[in-house]
Amino acid sequence: MDDKNINSLIILREVLCEDVFSLFIKYNQSQSDADFALFAGKLIERGGEKNFAGYVADVILKSENAVSVACARGTTPSAYAQKAYLRDIKIIFDYVDEAQTYGYFEKGCASYPFGKGLSDKALFARIKRFYRQNGYGEFINHKAFTYDGKLVPIENPSPVTLDSLKDYAYEKQIIDDNIANFVQGLPYNNMLLYGDRGTGKSSTIHAMLNKYFKKGLRIIEINKENMLSLPKIRQIIADNPLKFIIFIDDLSLSESDDKISGLKAALEGSVSGNTANTMIVATSNRRHIVKENFSDRNDSVHRNDSMQEQLSLSDRFGISVLFSSTDKAQYLSIVRQLAADGNLEMEDGELCALAERWALTKGGRSPRRAKQFIDLALSCRKKNTTIEF
Repeated sequence: MDDKNINSLIILREVLCEDVFSLFIKYNQSQSDADFALFAGKLIERGGEKNFAGYVADVILKSENAVSVACARGTTPSAYAQKAYLRDIKIIFDYVDEAQTYGYFEKGCASYPFGKGLSDKALFARIKRFYRQNGYGEFINHKAFTYDGKLVPIENPSPVTLDSLKDYAYEKQIIDDNIANFVQGLPYNNMLLYGDRGTGKSSTIHAMLNKYFKKGLRIIEINKENMLSLPKIRQIIADNPLKFIIFIDDLSLSESDDKISGLKAALEGSVSGNTANTMIVATSNRRHIVKENFSDRNDSVHRNDSMQEQLSLSDRFGISVLFSSTDKAQYLSIVRQLAADGNLEMEDGELCALAERWALTKGGRSPRRAKQFIDLALSCRKKNTTIEF
């Protein structure tokens, strides 16, 4: 096969560096058995052996380039850029089709939005619509990211769903309504979720991500140390059509922490202000986030100023949701629901007695404790052993 054309790509040159496709090109150049083995092994590892054209189509779509970024932002690339992009696509698929004709792997076809028989205008309209709906690059397939100087995809985010989180229906509804507004482009508020540990604050946000992912929601999880990078993170995603929750889990600050002012500015009151595609959500064990010292209370001169400073941060969250501690009745209700979901067959009295002993042994009742107990009980039943702890 002639490699002259494949090396003349203009917009999609990044595709040449993708590991499977680069191995494919190397094999075509060498025709050696060793190079074919490397290529075929990597392709099988990625699950693309039954549809190599489809695999390559996904590589093209995930390529971050001038055209994909412009289309995602809602702008139309120049006529020259469009022509170069469509030319690159034709070159790549001609190269792949020739390989399939040689019978290296099963005949496959390109995936959406590439289709045969489309005019250049219709094809580019499809491509533009795809990027506008799905973002570009890593944002297409990844739900969650962390930040470490740059956005890093989380390969295996939590699969938790709202159905698997029991009780706290009122709290979840408030959060759901606000995120639905956010995704739909309606007015929304930043949120603070506070309350006892193990009550499902973080899990609720992860469940919302799984619910709204296909509607364009993504999450960027940052730690306290990166809060001063909030303006930079917002700049990175400013032109992205997707919606991003910037998630700060287990937030707690001291009065002297310089990150307080940074978070305040990010929530409101700075030049950068809020952007339409970001929502800040934080979880904390305390309502006021900032730790209060006894010296704050004893200093009568500055007590009011200190208290106002502490309150002003939490007040900048438009919505605050309390996840209260779990009493015995609610704890056992959650246990029963989880047991039913797992088809755990056990007499109710025995189930409740064991669950209550588990909670007392582990330091208290909470949805997390209920889930841990049911996981243990299910494992013991499947192994036909006694539930012991």
